[in-house]
Amino acid sequence: MLLSLLSCAAAPVAAESADPDPLFQSHETLDVTLSAPLTTLVRDRPTEEYLQGTLSYRSAGGEPRKLDVKVRARGHSRHEICDLPPLWLNLKKSQVKDTLFHKQDKLKLAVHCGNAERYQQTLLREYVAYRILNLATPMSFQVRLLRITWVDTEAKRKQQVRYAFLLEHKNRLGKRMDRKDLKIDETSVAALDPGHLNLTSIFQFLIGNTDFSPIAKSDYNECCHNYVLFSNDRDLLIGIPYDFDQAGLVNAPYAVPGKQFGIRTVRHRVYRGRCDNNAHVENSIARFKAVRNNIFALIETQQGLTPKVRRILANYVQDFYDIADDPRQVRRRMLDKCIL
Repeated sequence: MLLSLLSCAAAPVAAESADPDPLFQSHETLDVTLSAPLTTLVRDRPTEEYLQGTLSYRSAGGEPRKLDVKVRARGHSRHEICDLPPLWLNLKKSQVKDTLFHKQDKLKLAVHCGNAERYQQTLLREYVAYRILNLATPMSFQVRLLRITWVDTEAKRKQQVRYAFLLEHKNRLGKRMDRKDLKIDETSVAALDPGHLNLTSIFQFLIGNTDFSPIAKSDYNECCHNYVLFSNDRDLLIGIPYDFDQAGLVNAPYAVPGKQFGIRTVRHRVYRGRCDNNAHVENSIARFKAVRNNIFALIETQQGLTPKVRRILANYVQDFYDIADDPRQVRRRMLDKCIL
């Protein structure tokens, strides 16, 4: 029975998603040096104008590589509250051919919010959240962990080494799925692929995230809030989630749950799956049960996590499986709590 459930849940995914680009084919931490006018970047936080910099790393064979890169700030809440804002990296297409960054143009860079160690752990925890969804389905944003040596070309800030991660561009994800991102203001649950939507709803419950909507626009962008919609003009839309810093698994120091959920901490799980998709809950849970050992192995081996944070993450994920393994709790915590 379990095998048949997994087959039903995974078959559409396997048939529609190709291999990721070279940058995202490895999960080894990539050491890079990012040289840019960091003083200006932190002080002025330009969101329109790019600042010139360079990105240096060594190839798999050990040869030094140096790419021109333009850098600017991005984001909204983190842009406003963090010491260093999230960034856009804009690479030169003429330079990336036959390099690790082949086919890359613009990339989102998730960075440390502050210099304290807890912000390093927060960043790594969000990286783990992305990787958990990768384990469940390739129809998700790929990520690559970096260890960046930050060099201020204005020589006003001290050199430092911090973790960061790159996020696959939505155009490249769309290419993998043979789809294009759809720019609309809103959509309906009926327009979205029910199996994949429910899989991501169960994922959001697993990581304890409530900061999303797969059908309504955010205050800042087109539809949808922390979801990107993809279309191929033939099938139902595919919604891919991103931005998990408000999740309980991540437990960012600045994370606060929405008042409408009636919870005091983001670590309290609230199921936000749609009632129309309740028939897919069993298959979705089966998919996450199939990768249970992989998720715990990821937490156990992820570079940079402290022993304390490993235990916290493992316990938080185990709490999800305690629910998923109990049909009565699945009914009480998910099926009966779905959104009409």
